[in-house]
Amino acid sequence: MTFFLVRLMPGNPIEQYIGQLIAQYGLPYAEARDMAASLFSVDLDQPLMVQYFGYLGKIARGDLGMSIKSQGAKVSDIIVAFLPWTIFCVGFSLLTSFILGIALGALMAYWRDSVLDYALTMIGSLLHSIPNYLIAMILIIFLGVRWELLPIVKMRGSMSPGMQPGFTVAFVMDVLFHAVLPIITYVVTTVGTWMLTMKASTTATLEEDYVNFARAKGLTDGRIRTAYVGRNAVLPLFTQFTLSIGFVFGGSVLIESIFVYRGIGQILVTAVSGRDYPVMQGCFLITTASVVFANLLADLLYGYIDPRVRVGQ
Repeated sequence: MTFFLVRLMPGNPIEQYIGQLIAQYGLPYAEARDMAASLFSVDLDQPLMVQYFGYLGKIARGDLGMSIKSQGAKVSDIIVAFLPWTIFCVGFSLLTSFILGIALGALMAYWRDSVLDYALTMIGSLLHSIPNYLIAMILIIFLGVRWELLPIVKMRGSMSPGMQPGFTVAFVMDVLFHAVLPIITYVVTTVGTWMLTMKASTTATLEEDYVNFARAKGLTDGRIRTAYVGRNAVLPLFTQFTLSIGFVFGGSVLIESIFVYRGIGQILVTAVSGRDYPVMQGCFLITTASVVFANLLADLLYGYIDPRVRVGQ
């Protein structure tokens, strides 16, 4: 579907390049067309369906093609250069919000109908309903412009110019400095979901018969909360957590564009604006693969986490 949709977009970059060759070198159209086809490794005379099956064959061999705008650059090399930054930012943010949401959600369930429960429920519902790009703009306006707490201009990109990657304190601090606003945005916009889900799951678990039986046996509240309630209440959230990994990759487009963060979302925006078909298809392929992989991972690991579920039973 992506293969056909990107080609239906207005503005053919190959035709634009052919026009540049004609204007700069005075080449006839046929010669300029052959030169462009050779440069981008495409056969412009083939029907679209033939090109599609040829594209599938290249994917099976691990060949994502060549970038149209970055001439001579492989799409796989471009993705490999940008993808780790998105994985770090999204992974760190999701893990932080997941742990924080579980803790707050359990606290809300244990202190039901209290002032703390009402306050956290209101906060969680509010954060759950606010889109991530709005949070990003609020952070920029207040932390960077109005209050001038953070130097927004210096935080562009994934690391400072001239910084050498390595396992050094300077490099780690520089990477965290550039990623702090995207991380805060991801955490703020996802923690509300974990809070509300964990509260509902914990509340339901507290009413289970085995929890009441544990109380009747005289077990302490701490033992019941950790061994009986906490471990079982978090199980539904684990599946949701693995699935959210793939979908957050798709949502990274807006966040990375707003903060000019060097990730897969930023190169996707650049590819769309420049009609760079191979890069667009590569980014969409990575996003789709991450969703499929997250589903598979959830199915495989759930049986090990929940003893009631076993493969083959």
